Amino acid sequence: MSAGTTAPAPVTPAPVRSGPRTYGIVAVFAVAVVLLIVLSAVHLTQGTAGIGLGELLRALWPGGEHDDARTQAVAVLVDSRMPRLSAALLVGLGVGIAGAVLQSVARNPLASPDTLAVNAGAYVSVVAVAAFGISLPFLAGGTVAFAGGLLASGLVLLVSRGGAAGPTRLVLAGSAVALALNSLTTVLLMLFQQNTIGLFAWGSGTTVQSGSQNVTMAAPVLAVGVVIAGLLANRLDVLGLGDDSARVLGVDVRRTRVLAVGVAVLLSATAVTVAGPIGFVGLCAPVLARLVARRVPGLGAHLLMLPFAGLAGALTVVSADVLLRLAVPAGTAISVPTGVVTTLAGAALLVLLARRLRDGGPAAAPARGGHGSVRSRTWVVAVSVIIAVALVAAFVSALLLGDRLILLGDVTNWLSGHAGRQVSFVLDQRWPRVLAALLGGAALALAGIIVQAVCRNPLAEPSLLGVTPGASVGAVAVVLLFPGVGGWPVMGVATVFALGTFFLVYRLAAGRGLSSDRIVLVGVGVSAAATALTTLIVVVVSPWNVGTALTWLAGSTYGRSLSQVVPVLLVLIVALPLTLAGTRTLDLVALDEDVPRLLGVPLNRARLLLLGLAAVLTAAAATAVGALAFVGLVAPHAARALVGSAHARAVPVAVGLGAVLVCVADTLGRTVIAPSQLAAGLVTALIGAPYFVWLLWRSRAA
Repeated sequence: MSAGTTAPAPVTPAPVRSGPRTYGIVAVFAVAVVLLIVLSAVHLTQGTAGIGLGELLRALWPGGEHDDARTQAVAVLVDSRMPRLSAALLVGLGVGIAGAVLQSVARNPLASPDTLAVNAGAYVSVVAVAAFGISLPFLAGGTVAFAGGLLASGLVLLVSRGGAAGPTRLVLAGSAVALALNSLTTVLLMLFQQNTIGLFAWGSGTTVQSGSQNVTMAAPVLAVGVVIAGLLANRLDVLGLGDDSARVLGVDVRRTRVLAVGVAVLLSATAVTVAGPIGFVGLCAPVLARLVARRVPGLGAHLLMLPFAGLAGALTVVSADVLLRLAVPAGTAISVPTGVVTTLAGAALLVLLARRLRDGGPAAAPARGGHGSVRSRTWVVAVSVIIAVALVAAFVSALLLGDRLILLGDVTNWLSGHAGRQVSFVLDQRWPRVLAALLGGAALALAGIIVQAVCRNPLAEPSLLGVTPGASVGAVAVVLLFPGVGGWPVMGVATVFALGTFFLVYRLAAGRGLSSDRIVLVGVGVSAAATALTTLIVVVVSPWNVGTALTWLAGSTYGRSLSQVVPVLLVLIVALPLTLAGTRTLDLVALDEDVPRLLGVPLNRARLLLLGLAAVLTAAAATAVGALAFVGLVAPHAARALVGSAHARAVPVAVGLGAVLVCVADTLGRTVIAPSQLAAGLVTALIGAPYFVWLLWRSRAA
């Protein structure tokens, strides 16, 4: 045995091979460090004070006269530029390592603090604490962010089976959870504007710091997280061989996963506490690190990969900061979040990865609801009658309830033109809002059932495919640039942007053969880019009028007029009959890739027309009710649960449910805390988020 053990010793070329390998690793790290130093030096020269690197170096040089110029240079360096650079380095390092750990745990190149909703969970926790006027010290705030991020990521990993269900389901689950949390965040920002001033732009991630206190307090926490991640490096190497192999080699798989996710969330939460959720750094940095590791032997080991991913993260954030201040005037660059640049870059990378990934079958399950049972005609008729009655009741209740109670007789007198001045004033303001809620909800539900059928996934909705965020870019720009503009201009611009976003998603997804999985992944990436552009428009065009944009983004019927109702009415008049006439095509498209083609359905053309129709419906709904979330998710799924998956039955039921849901949500928002008002989006989020969590849990084995 001893001879057998020493037999491999003659393989003496090992030292020869280890030399070039070591040199390659050292060279890669050296290049990264030098590049980071150069970018950091450029970073220090940028700012509003007009002080260059030479002045800063002379200010720090020992000796010399302490004149006013030198004092000013020292103050600028110590109080402004060094804290911002330190924050960029710290955040990039932490999030880069966190992303690498999450990708290894999930064995998925699309895993990151963004796609696993870690940043969204941490952000909503911080906003919730600030909304209620609670001022926490740094470490306590970091603990709150950590708890929020851990809960959100735990939910995503739970319902996606730790990423084993494929990249599409992981990203879709994470994006949908993030959508729920971001909807709640938007509502909190809108309701508690005084307590949350500045958190809207901070929510996109900004490295601007007022002093170095936060960075100084975060550094030890980050160091602890980095050390623990390093201690887990060998286990992560073994975990990459597969769960069974890891268990054979003595690794406790479950404990390793829990520890690794906890460390990743700790690093991400620390970064969020310092600079807000800077988007997609945790995706870009590990992907870049792994691409380099493919060409440098030995760099793929986690003991080297993790610090290199941290270096890549620091390079990403510092580069984004430098590019931002090169492209934007210094005075404006202060208010523009760094996360806008990183999100745009990360969205492009996500789209690139989505185009290269093969389809994951488990995520492309048919969009069926209920338990697959066939409902009788009598049951379907009864459900339709109940929904019709609910529609009438919701409409009447919405007219009567609000900050002032109106009697049914007053409505009758108003219709005949004999109501008093006060009643006429109230109803003249109220009925356009009621119609907007009904029609907007119907349009969103119709768009949602189309999207779910085309994507063959009950978790998809227009917001996750770029259509709603694309419409938001155009609508928010028009609303902020031209206050008081009518519904038709908003509708026109929103439609153009929604269709443009949709065609972009469709074109990118069709690059290597169109598939439902690829549409979802590309849509998520484009959605992230559109959301970043919306934030950029708000902070650049009207930074002191965030409330107007938030009201629209949260989903509200406040101040709606007839001009904003007519567009969605006309679109529904055309779209609903077209959809009902094409229900057989929807049924076939929702099955799989092969059956429609065998039956003569031009699948790609059908997808294009159906998703184009959904884009127009979403833009029209945005004109009426803003960027309302969850209606396009909940109403179609509830309809299929009630009457089955046949679209001839499910489409009208979904449209009715969507109209009732938004109308009731708007009525509650106008009544619960009258005379103040809640956005309809808050109520739909309160209904849709728990329903969505239940839906994720129930479909986790699909």
